Formats: sequence, structure tokens, C-alpha cells
Amino acid sequence: MFQSNICQLLNIKYPILQGGMAWVANHSLASAVSNAGGLGIIAAANAPVEVVREEIRKTKEKTDRSFGVNVMLLSENADEVAHLVCEEGIKIITTGAGNPGKYMELWKAHGITVIPVVPSVALAKRMERYGADALIVEGNEAGGHIGELTTMALVPQVADAVSIPIIAAGGIGDGRGMAATFMLGASGIQMGTRFLVAKECAIHLKYKEKVLRAKDIDTVVTGRPTGHPVRILKNPLSRKLLNMEKNQEPASAFEELGKGALRRAVMEGDMDNGSIMAGQIAGLIKKEQTCEEIIEEIMKEMKIIMQEGWQRWQGK
Repeated sequence: MFQSNICQLLNIKYPILQGGMAWVANHSLASAVSNAGGLGIIAAANAPVEVVREEIRKTKEKTDRSFGVNVMLLSENADEVAHLVCEEGIKIITTGAGNPGKYMELWKAHGITVIPVVPSVALAKRMERYGADALIVEGNEAGGHIGELTTMALVPQVADAVSIPIIAAGGIGDGRGMAATFMLGASGIQMGTRFLVAKECAIHLKYKEKVLRAKDIDTVVTGRPTGHPVRILKNPLSRKLLNMEKNQEPASAFEELGKGALRRAVMEGDMDNGSIMAGQIAGLIKKEQTCEEIIEEIMKEMKIIMQEGWQRWQGK
């Protein structure tokens, strides 16, 4: 019942992927998730290609299980990273912030499984035409850069529109969320915010504490006027950004204020001027655990819920 086609596709024990979070998803987190039975992912983001190479090799030292690399297609280094993953023998790539079409032939020639992140049905159909092996369907409950549709509305529409497996993301932090997305047509889940508080996650302690203290209404979406909305936890930076929106300040002003803001939060623990990216599910997360504890707990919850639901369906 729980042998998902995503597990077969990615050669993993559990259909749980870790999000490719910039400045967060390094070798420590990725290897821990993979060792726990999920799919760990290294975020290439805007990092220099040799830094990405080093992260890949460190991950190989820490795990002999499947892991992937997230390629941010709008990065200035995207071309270099696209070739680097081939050189390093990476077999799974997730993509975001752009169209992976021009790299498909190269990646397929190297036997790479390609899984784009999509926020809409139209983009999902396009990615399937380009040869994507699966899709990460992300609702706007997620932290970081988001689309407009919610996970609940988006997942079943994409499931009806494509024939390849889909992985749900956005607003999923426990077994209940996982079971719900399976009922909507997903074959697996991707989580980011829940893994922010993993013991193997190397972000600043103040960042973790901010997530653990978050309430249900503590996230806000900034940057909509720029066309690149981002969900973050409320802080002085978010208030400045929202005031700029009210004053209709130019996009260049948003870019200047946001420059380096994620790094300040992740690396320096600057909770006033940093961009504390986290999803709406942050209000549900109350404890720090190892990646293994997180994954095992979610799978146990999900199995119990699905078994109980089946019994209720049968009238027992």
C-alpha cells in the first residue's frame, strides 16, 4: 500500500524529499535525509560551481544512498552547474526558477532523472512535454518563492492533467499532510520547513528558534509587486518590505533591500534584517529532531491515518 512509484523512480525507502533550500540544503542535511530513507537534495542556488562540487563530494562521503541536486535555472552559474552534475555522476535533479528545457538532452544522455518544481497546471503540462520524469507540485503555503495556488487546489488539478508522478509540496509537515496529498493524487511529498529544525540542519540557532516559536499566522508574503513573491516569517525586514509595497516603491528598491537577506538569516542569525524563509506549516513544528526521527515519525503517522481512514470507509 505504501510502496510509492516515487520510491522506485528515485531508489529511496520513503517517498519524502527534502527541499532544495538555498543556503540551507548542504551536504550535512542532504546526507542525513538520504541516510534516513528519504531523498536529500543539495541546493546549488547561486553558489560558485566549485562550491557545489565540494558539497556533492562531501555528500558522497557521508552517504551511499540516492541524493539529488537542485539547479536554480535563473542563476548566473546555471550552465556550469548543469554540466557539473553530469561530471559528478548525479542521477537526480530538481529544478526551479526557470525552464530546464535546454538541458534536457544533456541530462537524459547522462541518465539523469529530472524533476522540475511547478506552481501551475500549464507549467506542469509543459514540463511533461519536455521530458520531465516527475513533478514537484508546490502550493503557496510553502516558504520562499511561491506561486498563487494552494497545495489543496493545485495537486489534484495537476494530477488530472499529467501522466507522470507528482510530488506535493507546500504546507506539509506531518503524516496527516502526507496522507492528504496522497488522497489528492500525489505519490510523494517534499518538505522544507520541517527540515529547518532537523539537528543535522546547519542553519543558525536563532533561525531554528524562530521557526519553533512560530504561530499559525506568523508568515507573510512579500514582493508581490516585483512578480517574485516570497513567504517569510514576520520580522522588521518583512514590515519594511510591506511598507514599500504600500508606497509603490520600484522593484529595484526591493532588490536592494533583499540583497543578501537570506544569508544574513541563515548564516548570521540576523532576525531583524534577514529573510527568514519558512512555510505556513511552521506553526505546527514544535521540536528539534534528527532527520531519521522526523521521517520515521511522519511515516508512522501517515500509515496509522490511512489505515484508520480505510476502516472508516468500510464502516468498521
